[in-house]
Amino acid sequence: MTEISLIDVEERPTVALRRQVRTDALAEFFAGVFDEVSAEVERAGIQIGGAPFARYRGVPGDVADIEAGFPLTAPWPGGADGELLAGTLPTARAVEAVHQGSYDTLRETYQALEAFVAEHKLQLQEEWWEIYESGPSSDQDPGTWRTRIVWPIEYPQVTSD
Repeated sequence: MTEISLIDVEERPTVALRRQVRTDALAEFFAGVFDEVSAEVERAGIQIGGAPFARYRGVPGDVADIEAGFPLTAPWPGGADGELLAGTLPTARAVEAVHQGSYDTLRETYQALEAFVAEHKLQLQEEWWEIYESGPSSDQDPGTWRTRIVWPIEYPQVTSD
């Protein structure tokens, strides 16, 4: 059973690498990106403020536009090589789905989220993020992996007559 709810998200400062990644190369991208970002954050003396995330910009096709990194306790001041991007996970009203298990079954959670959105007549924004609360780096048992999907929605437009 997938937990799905409407939530309010508060803005959080982030640092990440943004890449255009072929969807068939996503596993390879994720295998190294978080270690790369966390090493640079550590060198800068900044504190990571939560689990790693991947922010998807637009619907992936053959290529995905992905920003992968970490929330921070303070804004990113910049790095030596300039590759890391300062950013935020924005304030938003969002649909949240919590996936428990292997990444191989993540699509089922997205399908449940899409059904929730349709049932509640919500409109999703064009970007969303996954938060990897536990995964291969914390436990080799895929049954314990936990991924939180946060997908901002459009607020209803209010017009004055």
